[in-house]
Amino acid sequence: MRDRIPTPRSSRASGGSLADFTLPSIDGTPLPMADLAGRVILMVNVASQCGFTPQYRGLEQLWRTYRERGLTIVGCPCDQFGHQEPGAAAEIAQFCSTRYDVTFPLSAKLEVNGDRAHPLWQWLRVSAPGLLGTTAIKWNFTKFLIGRDGTVLERFAPTVAPEDLAPRIEQALAAAAT
Repeated sequence: MRDRIPTPRSSRASGGSLADFTLPSIDGTPLPMADLAGRVILMVNVASQCGFTPQYRGLEQLWRTYRERGLTIVGCPCDQFGHQEPGAAAEIAQFCSTRYDVTFPLSAKLEVNGDRAHPLWQWLRVSAPGLLGTTAIKWNFTKFLIGRDGTVLERFAPTVAPEDLAPRIEQALAAAAT
């Protein structure tokens, strides 16, 4: 089972779809999720000073391999776990670009847990609860796979390596949007 977290409910049960949200991008411009309609999305909370930070390399490889087939990866920097993303937007963008050659979209730094969590992340957490039904994000590099129809397909723990997601991404890419 390799740390896969089952998804007991679809996002339809929790109301809404990905298209209902807009993220602020790392450069401050709006990143409307509606613009990604019909694509498969891998949403990941990321950090530059985390033990899982080398996953940027695998995420970038997934992006380069599957983007022409309809995958978009969105990295969402978050500083809620061990103060592992302390930098400002420009520092985060430069780190990702120079250290891992990241070219997939990044949001502005945001919160994924608590009262100040971005509404998109509130929706993700409820749409695909974690182990034993908990909704909190446990650590950086938690991943959510979202289908072409804008509903959450699965939640993956930080320990799941990006390359291990390839079979699920291929399944999601093969599915038609409803």
